[in-house]
Amino acid sequence: MFKDLLRKKDVASMLRDAEGGGSGLKRSLSATHLVLLGIGAIVGTGIFVITGQAAASYAGPALTISFLISALGCVLAGLCYAEFASMIPVSGSVYSYSYASIGELLAWFIGWDLVLEYLFACASVSVGWSGYMVNLLHSFGLDLPPQLLGSTLDHLSSGQWVLTGNIINFPAVFILGMVTALLLGGIRQSTLVNNVIVAVKVGVILLFVGFGLSYIDVGNYTPYLPANTGEFGRYGWSGVLRATGVVFYAYLGFDALSTTAEEARNPQRDMPKGILISLLACTLLYVAVTTVLTGMVNYTELHVDAPIALAIDRAGEGLAWLSPLIKLGAVAGLSSVILVMMLGQSRMYYAIAKDGLLPPRLARLNAKGVPQTAVILSGVASGIIAGLFPLHVLAELVSIGTLMAFTIVCLSVLVLRKTQPGLHRPFRVPHVRLVAVLGAAVCLLQMFSLPLVTWLRLVAWMAVGLAIYFAYGARRSRLRRP
Repeated sequence: MFKDLLRKKDVASMLRDAEGGGSGLKRSLSATHLVLLGIGAIVGTGIFVITGQAAASYAGPALTISFLISALGCVLAGLCYAEFASMIPVSGSVYSYSYASIGELLAWFIGWDLVLEYLFACASVSVGWSGYMVNLLHSFGLDLPPQLLGSTLDHLSSGQWVLTGNIINFPAVFILGMVTALLLGGIRQSTLVNNVIVAVKVGVILLFVGFGLSYIDVGNYTPYLPANTGEFGRYGWSGVLRATGVVFYAYLGFDALSTTAEEARNPQRDMPKGILISLLACTLLYVAVTTVLTGMVNYTELHVDAPIALAIDRAGEGLAWLSPLIKLGAVAGLSSVILVMMLGQSRMYYAIAKDGLLPPRLARLNAKGVPQTAVILSGVASGIIAGLFPLHVLAELVSIGTLMAFTIVCLSVLVLRKTQPGLHRPFRVPHVRLVAVLGAAVCLLQMFSLPLVTWLRLVAWMAVGLAIYFAYGARRSRLRRP
């Protein structure tokens, strides 16, 4: 029985299944599409929402250091992703890579972790979208009832869950419903909309950086590294480390990008380009925006859902013309993040269901080559969570799930190099032992910087996943059937 739990998928059969008609997904994504999908997913909540909250709560202006440390971990993990994505260009991301390298049980474990990652990413980004949309509507004199603008529940620092008095975060649920409808229209339609949105939001971000430079008050950079309060993670170097674990969530995009490998025209060549180019471009944007934002507004005042909108408003009449553009760019930008995250979430359900570990209905494709049931499940589940829970709870859960996935992919590259050295690797990680071990170490360090309650929530989620596996997946796995 234990041996059955370590069954591995043969890489050659995975490739035949993807290329020989086993998949109905359409190969329509070019290298440019992949880079723009990566930027569409990465540039969003990290800039428009998390920057303000992480600076206010953990690192102050030194948040720029946190972004650079996170970027280091991402580049190391990104190299490992690039090797896997070029070698095994199938849907499923780390789940599929793990299935080929370390066996079914651990593949399910990481697949369930990725479901957590994408599910809570969709929910948390939609909550950030809600904050910017409410702000934008208010600037035009339109206000929704306050009971429809916040989460139903909140989690206090004392550890208690309380009712907020709100009914539901309606704007967050609304955008998830719109994105679900768009994804049901097919991958071509979705990527076209994403390309337009990326052009808009990158243009708006560059306007903010360019014009915001003249409104920086250098006094806001003092102290650059606020003194620790005596509590781990509240400013000082421990705060920088804690913020690193939180903002790592902002680099989630290239992970979601790898779930589309089965829909890329030339995945062996283009997936590494898409992953690494989008990651490096977004790191530069993150550092630039954080520097300008903490210079325009004192970090202590940035604990809001729309920090860039706040900075523009504080600048006064001189940047009043930019305010509606920033808010519109943020709304558009966060929409593209939700789009790519939900795309990744639905492809995860699809990949796991194809292997028999989830109900086969989730692997069925409609006439447009879309896993329709998987997309609908993604929208409904994300909508429930976004409507009920606050942003700070969702963001840290996404971070720990992402870090675990990155750690496993770094280690899996080493395992597959050892067990199957003869596999064709169009892209190879340079100095693989150093890169993979260092990448896993950086990710683990950031995981351990997150609070105990986040770990407990992760353990509870994984316990539910193991129960589902042993009750359903272990007996219905395709590898168990002839």
